[in-house]
Amino acid sequence: MIAALTLVGAVEYPAVDWELRGQLDASLATMVKQAPATFHEYQQKLIMAGKQGPDPLQGNGWVVTLGSGSIQIVTDPLPVSGEEAPDPKPESGMNPDDAKRAAGKEFGDLTPRDVDVASGATSPYYGDVLFQGERYRTYTAQMPGMANTVVRAAKPESDSASTMRRLLWLLICLTPTAGLVAIVSARLLAGRVLRPVGVLTSAVERITETGDFTTPGTLRQPARGRDEVGRLGRAFAAMTEALDGSVGAQRRLVADASHELRTPLTSLTTNLELLNENPADPASPALLADALEQARELKVLINDLVDLARFGEAAARTEPVRLDLVAEQVAEGRGVPARTEPAVLCGDPDAVERAVANLVDNAVKFSGMRGVAVTVLTRGHQGVLEVRDQGPGIPPADLPYIFDRFHRSSAARALPGSGLGLAIVKQIADAHGGRVEAVPVETGALLRLTLPLSIAVPEPCDGQKLSYEG
Repeated sequence: MIAALTLVGAVEYPAVDWELRGQLDASLATMVKQAPATFHEYQQKLIMAGKQGPDPLQGNGWVVTLGSGSIQIVTDPLPVSGEEAPDPKPESGMNPDDAKRAAGKEFGDLTPRDVDVASGATSPYYGDVLFQGERYRTYTAQMPGMANTVVRAAKPESDSASTMRRLLWLLICLTPTAGLVAIVSARLLAGRVLRPVGVLTSAVERITETGDFTTPGTLRQPARGRDEVGRLGRAFAAMTEALDGSVGAQRRLVADASHELRTPLTSLTTNLELLNENPADPASPALLADALEQARELKVLINDLVDLARFGEAAARTEPVRLDLVAEQVAEGRGVPARTEPAVLCGDPDAVERAVANLVDNAVKFSGMRGVAVTVLTRGHQGVLEVRDQGPGIPPADLPYIFDRFHRSSAARALPGSGLGLAIVKQIADAHGGRVEAVPVETGALLRLTLPLSIAVPEPCDGQKLSYEG
C-alpha cells in the first residue's frame, strides 16, 4: 500500500507542477492580451487622482502592477543587452531613478530576441528570470495593435512553488499515515473475512475429534453472507446435515437389523440346543422344522438387508427399461394376471425388477394369487404400476409407516417377512425420481409406483446416474 501511494505521489507531483505552470503561463498570456486596456485604465485612474502624466502607451518602460503580477511596455529605442542604453529623461511626475528603472531594467535587460519580438520577426516566448532575489515567470510579446513595441508580463513563481511545497509535505505526511490506516483496515477486514473460515475450521476439527456431524449454531453464522465465504458456509452446513442424516440412517438400520436378527437367531439357537440335548425326543421333528423355518426367515432377512445396502450404495448407471415387460415377467412368475401398456424409463433394471417383485410379493402374501391384479399404464411422461389385492387392507394408523424399515402391522406380524420389502421399494422409487404410495380403497390394498418415463425411447440414457440414499 505504501509503495502504491509513493508511486501515485511520484506521478501526481510532476503532473500538478506541470498544471500549475500551465495555469501561470495562461494568466501571463491573458495579461499581455489585455495590456492596452489595462494601461488605458491605469491612465484614467491617474487623471482622476490629479496625477496626470504622459500616455503610458507612448512612454518607455512603464510598469503597471496587477496583484502579484506586473506588465511593462517598452517602445523605441529598445535597449539591447551588451550596449549602453541611454538614460531616459524623467517624465512629468517621475524622478530620474524611476525613469531609469522603467527603461527596461524592471525584469532584466532587453535582448535582441526582444527586438525581434517587438518587430514581429519572432514569436512570443516564455522565460524565467531572477529579479531582486526572486524568480519570476515572464511572457514577452509584441504589444497588441502597436508595432515595434514589446510588452512583458511577469509573475513571481513563489505562489506555485509554495503550493508545490505544501503538496510535497502533504504527500510526505499522507503516505505513511495512509499506509498505517491501510494496514489497520486490512487487518480488520482480514479478521472479518477469515472469522467464518476459522469457524469452519473449528467445526471440521470438532467433527474429526468426535465424529459428531451435528451442525453447531456457530457454523450457521458464515452462511449469512452472500460472498464466497457465505456460500462455503452454506455448502458445508448442508454437507454436514446430509452426513448426519446418512450416519443416523445407518445407525438406525444397524440397530433395527440387530433387533430383527436377534429374534430368529434366539429361536433357532434354542431349538438346536434342545435337539442337541435329546436327539431321541419325539418332539425333535417339530423342533427341527421350526429351526429350518427360522433359518429361512433369517436368510430372507439377510437378503433384504443386502439388497437394502446394495440399492443404497454409489449411484448405478442407467439404461432403458421396459416397465411393462418387467411387470409381466414378475406377474407371470407369481401366477397373477397383468394388464400393461408400453412404458420405457431410464433406470437400473435390477432395481426396477426388485421393486415390482416386492410389491407383487407383498400383495400375494396378504391376498393369495387369485386376489392380486397388476396394471401398468402411462400418464403423460410417467409410468404407473398399480398392484391391487383383496387382503385385509392397511389400517389407517399404519398408512404413514408402511414404507419405513422393519415396520410391520399387527396383521403382518403373524406372516413371514422382514419388514424391509416396502422400504426397499421406496428407496428405489426415490432414486429414480419417482414415488410409491398406498392408495386408500374400500377393500384390500392398492399400492402405486410412479416413475418418470424416458422421452427418447430408442436413445440411450446418456449415462444418467441414480442417487440412492440409505
